[in-house]
Amino acid sequence: MDRIIPWDFSVIPEKFMLFRDAALYTLQITTMGILVGLVLGLIAALMKISNQRVVSGLAGFYIFIIRGTPLLLQLFIIYYGMTTIVTIPPFPSAVIALGVHNGAYIAEIFRGSIQSIDYGQMEAARSLGMPKPRAMRRIILPQAFKRAVPPLGNQFIIALKDSSLASTIAVPELLLRGRQMGSSTFMYMEMLIIVAIWYLLMTSVLTYGVHRLEKRMRVSDRVHT
Repeated sequence: MDRIIPWDFSVIPEKFMLFRDAALYTLQITTMGILVGLVLGLIAALMKISNQRVVSGLAGFYIFIIRGTPLLLQLFIIYYGMTTIVTIPPFPSAVIALGVHNGAYIAEIFRGSIQSIDYGQMEAARSLGMPKPRAMRRIILPQAFKRAVPPLGNQFIIALKDSSLASTIAVPELLLRGRQMGSSTFMYMEMLIIVAIWYLLMTSVLTYGVHRLEKRMRVSDRVHT
């Protein structure tokens, strides 16, 4: 008696490009979420290192709350919990949740990078009459951004994978597409493998891009020194 093979992997090449639009949707959510996170993270980092205790405390509270609770819970609070005040569509809810969540982690990355810069550089700039905000913008932040690239790259990859949680609120990204295709074809394993391949391709490209950026920055540093 012939053995029955439970899966048909030959459909993977055939169905692969049917996930292209969902992959693009995933990239849109991730990109917008990262941009929001970068802005929030930089603001929170500057607030955290502020000499004003209230400002620093507010940033610390934000980071504590967001890092201490799951992204899925934050997504549900934005999409379901705020309906009595405002109804936010699925896509903006996913972007906001991803941005706020990543902002807390990016804030700590920026804070560590800024504080790793020798404070003597700030003192030297101030002794030349440069205001502190300008010294921070022109001298400290450019160096801090270079040091932040590796951990930021890791955080971006995490954000890309975390975007799959948007499927729980019916955002038509990769994982939801895989579940829908699996339900309609009864080929759950095959469809989920396609989703995994798409994620592997995107994370590989992102990892390569970050490594190239790191390499160019190292070359730039050697040239200037």
